[in-house]
Amino acid sequence: MGRKGERGHLKRKPAPKLWPIHRKEAIWTVKPKPGPHPIVRSLPLALIVRDILGYAKTAKEAKNIISKGLISVDGKVRRDERFLVGLMDVVSIDITKKAYRVLPSGKGLYLSPIDSADAFKLYRIENKTIVKGGGMQLDLHDGTSFLVDSSSTENPATAYATLDVLKLSVPEREILAHTKLRVGSPVVVIGGKNMGKSGKIDSIEKQADKKRRDLIVTLKDANGEKFQTILDFVFILGDAEPLITVPEAK
Repeated sequence: MGRKGERGHLKRKPAPKLWPIHRKEAIWTVKPKPGPHPIVRSLPLALIVRDILGYAKTAKEAKNIISKGLISVDGKVRRDERFLVGLMDVVSIDITKKAYRVLPSGKGLYLSPIDSADAFKLYRIENKTIVKGGGMQLDLHDGTSFLVDSSSTENPATAYATLDVLKLSVPEREILAHTKLRVGSPVVVIGGKNMGKSGKIDSIEKQADKKRRDLIVTLKDANGEKFQTILDFVFILGDAEPLITVPEAK
């Protein structure tokens, strides 16, 4: 009789390349559960506690720390060591009063230290749907959704567009800012060979027979050098100035 269901273990060699782990020092690594982010663009919570923050030496120690409710993601306590943490998520450690934001780099994802006062989150709008009553449901990049009240002064159908970014408080999820995708906006690249680089949008290709996400966008970094990627790989960080600090990609 054949095997039923997915495997309960994962070897280090076929693990996603974005994971900051040593491939040859051990055989096994953490097998994550399906979560809000795709596995190739996220990190298991046990991997963060053990391999990145260094709070544990073994997976068992990491599991004990997480099960005690000492780690919060986006303001919510997470007790599952296999929970997936992804792009722009805010990881807080209650006992040390430290907080981190998950950002992209040329080698994968990393945790950037932030102040507790800056513990908001940026969400990219991936899709939008008009719901019963005339409201607008925004589908966000981390698998969650946000309902915009139809009584707003602006028409939600025209005010919000895909690839725009919302700044929401955590864990209350109240809108603090809304940033539109336009020329001059500061962005960070979240995919492709330029992943981790940041700059401002210099121009966006106009081509009617292409999907919007596949359009070529030209970016200009802080040194004035230009590089290109596709629109689907850019994440807006603000209007004229970025809402968060993104360290220079190495």
